[in-house]
Amino acid sequence: MARHSFFCIDGHTCGNPVRVVTGGSIPVLKGETMFDKRQHFLAEFDWIRKSLCFEPRGHDMMSGSILYPPSSDAYDVAILFIETSGCLPMCGHGTIGTVTTIIEHGLVTPKIPGLLRLETPAGLVEARYVQNGPYVDSVTLTNVPSFLLGRDYEVEVDGIGTLKVDIAYGGNFYAIVEPQENYADLSDLEPSDIVRLSPKLRTAFNERHSIVHPTNPALNKLTHVQWTGKPKNQGSSGRNAVFYGDKAIDRSPCGTGTSARLAQLFATGRLKEGEAFVHESIIGSTFTGRVAGTTTVGDKPAIIPTIEGWARVTGYNTIFVDDRDPFWAGFQVVDGAP
Repeated sequence: MARHSFFCIDGHTCGNPVRVVTGGSIPVLKGETMFDKRQHFLAEFDWIRKSLCFEPRGHDMMSGSILYPPSSDAYDVAILFIETSGCLPMCGHGTIGTVTTIIEHGLVTPKIPGLLRLETPAGLVEARYVQNGPYVDSVTLTNVPSFLLGRDYEVEVDGIGTLKVDIAYGGNFYAIVEPQENYADLSDLEPSDIVRLSPKLRTAFNERHSIVHPTNPALNKLTHVQWTGKPKNQGSSGRNAVFYGDKAIDRSPCGTGTSARLAQLFATGRLKEGEAFVHESIIGSTFTGRVAGTTTVGDKPAIIPTIEGWARVTGYNTIFVDDRDPFWAGFQVVDGAP
């Protein structure tokens, strides 16, 4: 392995980091679709994700994207998502941050001003943005179709007891935990509780239950846990904390998590089409979600969600990775580590 360099533009979306890789040692990926290219990346180049997201170059919450040429003229740009938890099919906060970075730095010229058509591993995502001079004030995503897969899956979680969770898809699969006998509200959990309990819930669920995306059998595991509760901010509709990876709590309200929540609320009659759902994060930042329409995914009724949020660029970062550094591949300090 020789020395590699990556030019990154760092920022955050509503508090959660977005590291956009715009140049340097970006590998050429094989495949007809971004999902195929994601599989190639995971098979041969996942060290890039780990080097850029894990310590010492990143941290437990690090998330980002790599820009690629699109596969056809139907898209403006292709995006590969990277974060500590893996190479996600779709990342809502990452998309908002990536679009903000792209437009503010003139990296892509949209075919239609105010609209970017993004090729993601999960499919087409449209992003409409509001530009104010050189800056992007907000981005509204039309996300991939989202759906409620099932309700009231029982799972035994060491440290809290039996929980019932709904499973919904918003670009990733989420276990949505609502108030019940052994869980009163998100406000009753400390961040350390979320980090401690969420992996146990996820592991216990995947050991007991089998799930699969109706049209993509490669998506067959629960990856994210969403704890819900009453909002703290006036004007918010609900509050959540999304756990991902081994130790990460999303500082933003989570775009794919909000999409999953919208699908769940719509399917259970608690949200109407077009009604605003202001989703509050663990740090108080908000996304505004709406059900823009309905569709189907395989045999599942689904919604077309829109998510509005904002991002800020924080700086430029040229990152070096070479084998002179014993920690070139990155590391995480987790339970059981030497």
